[in-house]
Amino acid sequence: MSEESMKDFMDALEGSMKRIHSGDIVKGKVISATNDAVFVNIGYMADGIISKEEFSHDEEVDLKEAVKPGDEIYVYILEVNDGEGNVALSKVKAEEHKVWDEFEESLKEGTTINVKINEVVKGGVTANVKGVRAFIPASQLALKYVEDLKSFVGKTLDVKVIELDKDKKKVVLSRKEVEKAEAEAAKDKVWASLKKGERRSGVVTRLAKFGAFVDLGGVDGLIHNQDLSWKRILDPSEVVKVGDKVEVYVIDFDKLKGRISLGLKEVSDNPWNSVAAKFKENDIVEGTVVRLTDFGAFVQIAEGIEGLVHISEIAEERVTKPSAVLNLGQKVKVKVLSIDDKSQKLSLSIKEAAHSEEREEIKGFLGDKSEGLTLGDLLKDKFKDFKFEE
Repeated sequence: MSEESMKDFMDALEGSMKRIHSGDIVKGKVISATNDAVFVNIGYMADGIISKEEFSHDEEVDLKEAVKPGDEIYVYILEVNDGEGNVALSKVKAEEHKVWDEFEESLKEGTTINVKINEVVKGGVTANVKGVRAFIPASQLALKYVEDLKSFVGKTLDVKVIELDKDKKKVVLSRKEVEKAEAEAAKDKVWASLKKGERRSGVVTRLAKFGAFVDLGGVDGLIHNQDLSWKRILDPSEVVKVGDKVEVYVIDFDKLKGRISLGLKEVSDNPWNSVAAKFKENDIVEGTVVRLTDFGAFVQIAEGIEGLVHISEIAEERVTKPSAVLNLGQKVKVKVLSIDDKSQKLSLSIKEAAHSEEREEIKGFLGDKSEGLTLGDLLKDKFKDFKFEE
């Protein structure tokens, strides 16, 4: 090859090679890896070499496991010639430069970044994100209050950037924002899938005097006391406790108002299904006073079955206030005046039960002649020939 041809060849070869400078970030392809270094083809006349220290902040990293021949990675040019004819490269510094682009994207677009929590500091925790120290305030670690910050050390979390200042190397992250977005997505999923009458699993999250709140997977529904059990209850703790896993029925829901009504009691267990078989009109049964109102008293005559004794049916004499003559928990005999299966209502009478017993006593004393007589009639007949001495 002539001298001129050789010169043309060298010029062409040099023209085909990249021109690189210290501080450039380029993409390369892994050639091989040893225990101490990774060799990379960066399209230059000399191959690049990454020492273990410049490959990762993790001192325990296994380079042979971390990369394979053919892997493409971004590298930072430390030196064009390290003194041995190789290009000194750094994967760590390339990541440190590129991570600021990720921070910018997370701040503007809301994308998440995966980080590992390193240590607890005053007011929160820190994470090393590809060589950049980032801060997560305690208030941004979770949606709920965090009692023990140390419990997060070593954990890997998806976070969002909420504050950024590249000049001051300041990065503030939030796990709370990610959880908030996840919670909203979960809520939307629940609302979109709700159907009246369907059965769902949930967890009791809170008890109130009027019922129990159940988490359906992002949205809370309420089981009113009357829908917790067929029997009358005064407090939801009689049936459930916080943390219980329960199977509930969706009674109704209103997305605009954010309300979901749930039921725990089984429809098939409705005690009213067997009322007709157990009770008939004019039956006299024993019951328990379970509620007193201004207009009467509610008496339970079987588990989950109660009826109203109107104030006019409590006693023969005029009653102005049911609580003046009856007590909660008091056992009383009542007569079934009417049964309304459809409305699940019972009309009862203490007064009529007493009359019926009275008539039975008369009948037992006089036999069939007592038909239609009252105790007053009986006494009048019994003592009709009695004369008082003057």
